[in-house]
Amino acid sequence: MQEDELNDQQDDLYEHYAFKVEKGQTPLRIDKYLMNFIENATRNKIQAGIKDGSVFVNDEPVKSNYKVKPHDVIIVKFEHPPHENLLVGEDIPIDIVYEDDDLLVVNKPAGMVVHPGHGNYSGTLINGLIFHFENLPKNSSDRPGLVHRIDKDTSGLLVVAKTEHAMNHLSNQFAEKTSEREYVAIVWGNVEDDKGTVVGHIGRHPKNRLQNTVFLGDEAYKGKPAVTHYEIIERLGYVTLLKCKLETGRTHQIRVHMKHIGHTLFNDERYGGERILKGTTFNKYRQFVDNCFKILPRQALHAKTLGFEHPTKGEFMRFSSELPEDMSLCIEKWRNYAKHLED
Repeated sequence: MQEDELNDQQDDLYEHYAFKVEKGQTPLRIDKYLMNFIENATRNKIQAGIKDGSVFVNDEPVKSNYKVKPHDVIIVKFEHPPHENLLVGEDIPIDIVYEDDDLLVVNKPAGMVVHPGHGNYSGTLINGLIFHFENLPKNSSDRPGLVHRIDKDTSGLLVVAKTEHAMNHLSNQFAEKTSEREYVAIVWGNVEDDKGTVVGHIGRHPKNRLQNTVFLGDEAYKGKPAVTHYEIIERLGYVTLLKCKLETGRTHQIRVHMKHIGHTLFNDERYGGERILKGTTFNKYRQFVDNCFKILPRQALHAKTLGFEHPTKGEFMRFSSELPEDMSLCIEKWRNYAKHLED
């Protein structure tokens, strides 16, 4: 194939992912490398994409045995646009806590993805929103109605804009840190101080793009400023129930900050909280924790309280939601276990 033809063929492809390899990266096969950077993608799928000529390193197609090296630019391209750009309305029930002409407040269940992305192209909150509401304004990422988001396996409150004015007004509040967001979390370990603040820039983990991490000191430039305030609600033996107030809104902020101070969220699989991090080695205890994991098969995080100034009325509105059953049951089990420890 002539070089011009190859270039024309590349021009017909759509970019789905783009990564720049960190300077400290050791040589690693590209199929293994991409498994840490593309969510829900198996090695077989990645290898098939490479075989089809969809993976380029420094603008050249590569084979699966290519070993990435520092500063490589990796781009994954396909013949179709990213699925997240192809939004389709779906008749999905939405738990609406409040609604008026400007906005609505939604209580999102755990397991529901907020917006389409790799591996989650349907069944998202946005699919439901565009089915039930016409002409929702788009945010800076072209996502209808979305002012902010919470993770798939985090439950709780979100505000959705219904007009351009509401979108701009609410987005500014989140940017200027005048909105209120308070979460309830179960974390591993007995948190020493009754209250505290975690400060640390958050950015992509250099070796696992599916995680974020804290960068401090000379490396702070690799992340964005992030501040989380926490306060203990209840000590439950080998875990602690906290309320966390966000001053900033970085991806996975509470999950990353809590891990950073040695208190990973309970059953947070992405950050290692699905292992027993505190407690005894007794089989009975392991069985108890496994039962807790089954009751709460996700990270123990709920967006409980949301406050903001109404974009047209000017009044400050605050909403609160009950803890979902899975978290309540898990807390009750730990409460009973903690009493047993005291006895």
